Amino acid sequence: MTDVGGIASERLKSFIERIERLEEEKSGISGDIKSVYDEAKSTGFETKIMKEIIKRRKKDRKTLQEEDALLEVYQRALGMYNEGEDPEE
Repeated sequence: MTDVGGIASERLKSFIERIERLEEEKSGISGDIKSVYDEAKSTGFETKIMKEIIKRRKKDRKTLQEEDALLEVYQRALGMYNEGEDPEE
């Protein structure tokens, strides 16, 4: 291993090349995901909502409940619901 300025150049090169390969794979996967969203959209699904569902499914139930409760508090504070109105309706 060659040290240049205290840096193990071969090890650094190995890390860089691995990251580059993964970036290429990620790009390909991103394209695949976009294709699935396009397909869903062409059949009438709202992709913005699908993305939100995917984001929410990654969270645990307690976190979701806390976020939903806080969202409701903020929306009520902004007058987005009338008093006694159920935001779920």
